[in-house]
Amino acid sequence: MPEVIFNGPAGRLEGRYQPSKEKSAPIALILHPHPQFGGTMNNQIVYQLFYMFQKRGFTTLRFNFRGIGRSQGEFDHGAGELSDAASALDWVQSLHPDSKTCWVAGYSFGSWIGMQLLMRRPEIEGFMSISPQPNTYDFSFLAPCPSSGLIINGEADKVAPEKDVNGLVEKLKTQKGILITHRTVANANHFFNGQVETLMGECEDYLDRRLNGELVPEPAAKRIR
Repeated sequence: MPEVIFNGPAGRLEGRYQPSKEKSAPIALILHPHPQFGGTMNNQIVYQLFYMFQKRGFTTLRFNFRGIGRSQGEFDHGAGELSDAASALDWVQSLHPDSKTCWVAGYSFGSWIGMQLLMRRPEIEGFMSISPQPNTYDFSFLAPCPSSGLIINGEADKVAPEKDVNGLVEKLKTQKGILITHRTVANANHFFNGQVETLMGECEDYLDRRLNGELVPEPAAKRIR
């Protein structure tokens, strides 16, 4: 898989990129956990997500946020990292102008960035938000959430307690026109220690069902005049 360097808002960004053989294939952008707590694009879950999309024919990119690995710049508490993600998507779209749709998958801090990117980019048609932290980060910008997606967390997550994630899910489920799928991995912590295979099984099942045309919201009832 090619190692790439592309321009970001605060200097060069380092990534790993796998183009699809199909010119019009969808794009998948994978976002890593918190840079100040050891998060990089080589995180095991990020790595597995990258290959999950790649095996299904997506053009796939994962990259290091500013200040991590060979990416230039300094940690910017989310604002700069969101700009990095937007630049990464711009870069891969510039190489694949025939690709019309995109997915974003983020883990922990990366899920917060991914959901913000979702609000800005109408071409993002699906998302995976793994171990989001609504107890730490403000998700109120999801008003309304524009795309259907998967939210998945560990039952024993002490970093982002289950009740907080459930609150976010319930709020999003009230929105019309999208379908939020929620999965909980039994006994798993924030890092899915010993449970990554189970996590990936859930993500693969969700993606395959979406690609098969399942898990779409019911059409709104027509008003009778």
